[in-house]
Amino acid sequence: MRLLCDVPSGTEVLVHICCAPDATYGVRALRDRFNVSGFFYNPNIHPREEIRKRLRATLDLQEKDSFSLVVGAGGEAAWEDAVRGMEGEPERGRRCEVCVRLRMRETARKAAELGMPAFGTVLTVSPKKDAAMVNRVGREEGERSGIRFVEADLKKGDGYLKSVRASREMGLYRQNYCGCRYSYR
Repeated sequence: MRLLCDVPSGTEVLVHICCAPDATYGVRALRDRFNVSGFFYNPNIHPREEIRKRLRATLDLQEKDSFSLVVGAGGEAAWEDAVRGMEGEPERGRRCEVCVRLRMRETARKAAELGMPAFGTVLTVSPKKDAAMVNRVGREEGERSGIRFVEADLKKGDGYLKSVRASREMGLYRQNYCGCRYSYR
């Protein structure tokens, strides 16, 4: 993991969780420095059965590796509106940036609501996510909301490989696509 921020150690951080496999490494790595609470919020995930599988796996992870977890709901209509016209974009394209922004905005909003001074995400564990883009969007949403963003590239130092191993050892559900119906194809 490589931290790219100046958020002080011990700070309370609300960490967006996209899925249990990424969180197996991401939450642990960030917990080494911060007081971490997870936030599962993913209105992009399709179909409904997939969101249930990912949430159940995240709850299983929470039981096995105790951490506070907030489960967000809703946002599907806002996601549909935000990505309209970008259906043909490739993964890591403009649609992904819009999707990440929507989730980072809600994570920052929830952090403010909970009185937490910082937020972050485990999205950068995945080799399918552009860490520079995720961190830029997080910074922008942090500045917009007045909440500090914890920048990190969690795939550095074999973070992705560690997440694969940990999720397999724990028997957690591992998905094979990003989550939205356009990546499902």
